[in-house]
Amino acid sequence: MSQPSQPSQPSQRRTIIEPFRIKSVEPLALTTRPQREGFLAAARYNPFLLRADQVLIDLLTDSGTGAMSAAQWAAIMLGDESYAGSRSFFHLETKVRELTGKKHVIPTHQGRAAEHILFQVVNREGMVVPANSHFDTTRANCEVLGGLALDLLPLASLDPSDNGLFKGDIDIEKLERVLVEYGDRVPFVLMTVTNNKAGGQPVSLANLHAVRALCDRFGLPLYLDAARFAENAWLIKEREVGQGERTARDIAHEMFALCDGFTLSAKKDGLVNIGGLLCIDNDDWADTARSMLILTEGFPTYGGLAGRDLEALAVGLEEILDEDYLRYRIASIRYLFEKLDAIGVPMMRPPGGHAVFIDAGAFYPHIPAWQYPGMALTNELYLEGGVRAVEIGTVMFGHPDPAGGHDHCADLELVRLAFPRRTYTQSHVDYLVEVIESVWQRREFARGYRITSQKQVLRAFTAQFDQV
Repeated sequence: MSQPSQPSQPSQRRTIIEPFRIKSVEPLALTTRPQREGFLAAARYNPFLLRADQVLIDLLTDSGTGAMSAAQWAAIMLGDESYAGSRSFFHLETKVRELTGKKHVIPTHQGRAAEHILFQVVNREGMVVPANSHFDTTRANCEVLGGLALDLLPLASLDPSDNGLFKGDIDIEKLERVLVEYGDRVPFVLMTVTNNKAGGQPVSLANLHAVRALCDRFGLPLYLDAARFAENAWLIKEREVGQGERTARDIAHEMFALCDGFTLSAKKDGLVNIGGLLCIDNDDWADTARSMLILTEGFPTYGGLAGRDLEALAVGLEEILDEDYLRYRIASIRYLFEKLDAIGVPMMRPPGGHAVFIDAGAFYPHIPAWQYPGMALTNELYLEGGVRAVEIGTVMFGHPDPAGGHDHCADLELVRLAFPRRTYTQSHVDYLVEVIESVWQRREFARGYRITSQKQVLRAFTAQFDQV
């Protein structure tokens, strides 16, 4: 009697499990609400100023906060700590060139260092840099040199309720107008993938091709802020017509082929705790960048990193494109989104790659933007359950009125719940949902904040607040 044939494909399960097992653990801080009230007051109501051991679930950022694999820890032991000519650099250089095709691979200690060097290299009087969106350090590195950083999102991308699949795209018509208006003042066009400021939304291949064509027409280079390139590649695979049968690696190859260079905070999709890359095709720009690297970061074959960090990054750039991992990563973000959506929590739609973004303006409609509804929500999440999130709104992207009036407000008032990679489990997420639900049920009692102390650059990191 013949045996029944086996199905050609594994059955689809509703539960997406973590495609790894835990090998070492770290204790979490279990605190009481009175303790948290004291901690937050001492931090002047800015979660950035909390100590890590005062936080239970830390979703402040996904930058450098993830867990490394056994293969990465093993690679650390192979690190060559030679000051010049480290074999670990050449190992990393080979991996980066295989993935991206870029000619010059310049390591830095993290992404903002790569941004700083790039903007110094291209700086010119009246510099204007158009982008889909600049995140906070990118914008600061442009503006500190006197440059103008322009965000050119389509209007639909500024509507949290819009369900567009590629709300990270740049508005091509706006970009063309900027290139015509500013001419030689534009050194390059920047595309952030995924678009962090716009809610972690992906950029489509179609949009990247359109930007490339426009750059070619105007004789301009195209650069990527590629911190989350793998997540963007996976979302292209899931959402863009005609891309579903391709691998994430193949899509990533195409993304990098469309650009002339990129910056990368390896603390995101490099799966490491420290490190960055500046990769350039232009020989002259690369020579200038290396000279600046020696001045501020170190010799070009270590760039502010230990050899062991270079080895861990070389492994991380392989692991990040594992499709079982990417499927789990995106599914875990979607899981949180769907749980909160069922409760009625207003969020940036659809869920993006690395985080869920709560619409704090809609969560607290009674708190005006100049009283920072995002700060109100981040602080309530911490007080309720020891959860640390980050405001992505007027504190981070607004600026004070020189005449002393209300702040010039940001386009969106969001709170980002950014998930470290390979760090938290589903039970942590379920606890988080309970915390957010409790805060949501008492939302009408929340109060706004005022700034009592702030810096001129990147104020979100160190500003101090009082409740209104």
